[in-house]
Amino acid sequence: MTRLARFILGLLIALALLTWAVSGVVQTTTREWFERDVSVHAQLAMVSATRSMADAWYDPEGLQKQLDAIDRNQHVIGVAACNADLTTRSLTPDLPEDFRCQEVGVRVRILNSGVGGANPKLQPWSTIATLPTGRVYVAAMPVISQGQVLGFVILAHDLSYIERREARAQTFLLVVFGILAVLAFGVPLLVARRVRHDWSMEVRKLMRKGGKQPREFQPILSDVRELVARMAEEREDLAGHWTADRLKQVLNRNLHGEKIVILANREPYSHVFAEDGSIEVQHPASGLVTALEPIMRACSGVWVAHGSGNADRETVDRNDHVRVPPEEESYHIRRVWLSDEEQQGYYYGFSNEGLWPLCHIAHARPTFRAEDWAYYQQVNQKFSDAVCDEADSEDPIILVEDYHFALAPAMIRKRLPAATIIAFWHIPWPNAERMGICPWHNELLEGLLGSSIVGFHTQLHCNNFLDSVDRYLETRRDREQNAVIMHGQKTLVRPYPIALEWPVRWVDSAASPEECRARVWKDLGLKADALLGIGVDRLDYTKGIEERLLAVEMLLERYPKYRGRFTFVQLAEPSRTKIARYRDLNEAVEALADRINERFGAADYRPIILLRSHHEPPEVFRYYRAADLCYVSSLHDGMNLVAKEFVAARADLRGVLILSEFTGAAQDLTEALIVNPYDLVRSSNAMAVALAMPEEEQHDRMRSMRSMIGRFNVYRWAGKMLMDAAHLRNHERLSGRLTEHVYDSSNI
Repeated sequence: MTRLARFILGLLIALALLTWAVSGVVQTTTREWFERDVSVHAQLAMVSATRSMADAWYDPEGLQKQLDAIDRNQHVIGVAACNADLTTRSLTPDLPEDFRCQEVGVRVRILNSGVGGANPKLQPWSTIATLPTGRVYVAAMPVISQGQVLGFVILAHDLSYIERREARAQTFLLVVFGILAVLAFGVPLLVARRVRHDWSMEVRKLMRKGGKQPREFQPILSDVRELVARMAEEREDLAGHWTADRLKQVLNRNLHGEKIVILANREPYSHVFAEDGSIEVQHPASGLVTALEPIMRACSGVWVAHGSGNADRETVDRNDHVRVPPEEESYHIRRVWLSDEEQQGYYYGFSNEGLWPLCHIAHARPTFRAEDWAYYQQVNQKFSDAVCDEADSEDPIILVEDYHFALAPAMIRKRLPAATIIAFWHIPWPNAERMGICPWHNELLEGLLGSSIVGFHTQLHCNNFLDSVDRYLETRRDREQNAVIMHGQKTLVRPYPIALEWPVRWVDSAASPEECRARVWKDLGLKADALLGIGVDRLDYTKGIEERLLAVEMLLERYPKYRGRFTFVQLAEPSRTKIARYRDLNEAVEALADRINERFGAADYRPIILLRSHHEPPEVFRYYRAADLCYVSSLHDGMNLVAKEFVAARADLRGVLILSEFTGAAQDLTEALIVNPYDLVRSSNAMAVALAMPEEEQHDRMRSMRSMIGRFNVYRWAGKMLMDAAHLRNHERLSGRLTEHVYDSSNI
């Protein structure tokens, strides 16, 4: 059945139901009106008739004439005059047997208990009865003379004509509604078909002729183009099908296979000297590296980064390049060298004593020094020059990563005006008022607005950035496209929640969860029935490590059954130890762990095991797969990929994730136990719930979270940014051609 046929059938059914309902209401209403009218008229007629009957009551011939006169009415069936003792005094021959004097008198009881007495009952009586021939109205009226009841008169009135009138009314309604249906549905359909035919013919003519479009069709064609572009983008963005190969295909199709240049302070692989003098390769503990390194392996290109390893200079070529990953060598690292003064001022000073605490609401006072700002500018220029040197075209694709390089986009734009620059800010962006604390907030905003796209983890951070721009800079805001226009340069502002590669390569090479558990138990000296919690972080005050350990202490306080059995292992890589705040944190965490161990520990039991050293990804994933729970307690974070790494590691669907509500990951991993890390009571409760959680519930939660990070993986994250960049680049190229044509025509 076609869609039109189903539509017409539905309309007919609706019309039939409506007609049935209306006719029922009309039938009931008209019947009540007719019956009430008959009753009133009959009673009025009988009142007047009984007065004359009282005078002729003892005159049989005169009484019969009066009854015959009443009976001549076309709707009256019969009339009877009855004595007070219920005997018949006179009647017309057509009166039905059911309505004779004896039958009606008994039923009416108008003469009960006092007919002819001092207080006779004089109420009239009426009813509607149904006979084989139809409905009949029957009424009885007392006949009174000089206060004495002589008897009563019976009148039977035919009501079958009412049913005939009802039938005619229903037929009339059906005809009227049928005509209305044709007018209401038929005429619009005919008009719509005619308009559609005319519109289709005009579109066909337009497509055949080409050339200039009629004015009335321009908005429609514009909408069609926009719809087609959106459908193409959604087709590209089918979640759940993003892989490294698909990312390559997107790059080839939309950006013609161009190589990508990434600018990031941290390098994905560093070379360090081992104790025996050999050179080892290390993977820095960084969420940024975790996310970006799979993209470079998929797309190739150059990663421009600070060469921080003490053996980095020994491994580069004369152009400061080294091919990575080891044994795969799918892309280059271009290492940039910094002096100790530059490292101190740019990295430790402005970036991590200024911007880092400014952007993280973790109760650390930001420190801004003019000399640090000078080094920040100098180093941004040095890295920007390196990026431009690595570009192999006039319009390269450049990804500028994180808060270390807020000035770089504008610097790169100055040398490469046609470059497609995506700046991604991996940490939170503060509100406009807090951003104003930085003395050079205008310069930072202007630097980032040199980008084609500025990306953040969440829409909230995008909103904060746009509010800051509105407050401090003279720009134009395009709210429809969520963009900022400054000096003719448009910058899109977009949320791109960062993710992991899927599947994570470290999981494929890891041992089974049972083997990992046995190895960890042996390394830590745990009892066979021990329960294990895990935390993985750099030693940073934004990660809530102190709050995490205090929650473990409260768990042991409030749930004594876990004493001697539950152990929490904190993998903590020392970070930024040249900054006093980080050195203080290192000492505070160590002192806190010692205090808790002294309070609840024993000769063969330590509730807190603090492992402060660098751990390679295979070792980290071994702990992930062995743990009963993972607690991510960040006090303020952009995303925090540790939470997603733990979920990715648990192919066995075991383990429970406890996650701070102040992480971007909390918006994605909603099946985790979400907590406020400042609330130690509820955080300890969450640990107790996690340790007692049934396997079935663990499986359900983990399965849902794994599905999410599998569908929304890092290839999709990169693909979304690159597709947006490709669309923006194509638009700018077309706009550039249009500008050239306009310029050329002006000189003709």
